[in-house]
Amino acid sequence: MIRHTISIPDPMSQYISHQVSSGQYGNVSEYIRDLIRKDQEQKKLAMAELRSMLDEAEEGGISDLSMNDIRLRARKRVGL
Repeated sequence: MIRHTISIPDPMSQYISHQVSSGQYGNVSEYIRDLIRKDQEQKKLAMAELRSMLDEAEEGGISDLSMNDIRLRARKRVGL
């Protein structure tokens, strides 16, 4: 195991201490490891979603619409 030293602002330190004292985590290291695991999982899910979107786009083929038509449809979809 590798030891890291970090500096954080006081409000964040107080928040972490509250998480530990509330019993959700045994110590600060457990809390930080949980944050890292959640971040890793979030990135993994985002990549899977992106891959799915790319697969769907490839399966959709090539549009017969002009770039201008595509822009107009996109703007209309978002209310512009």
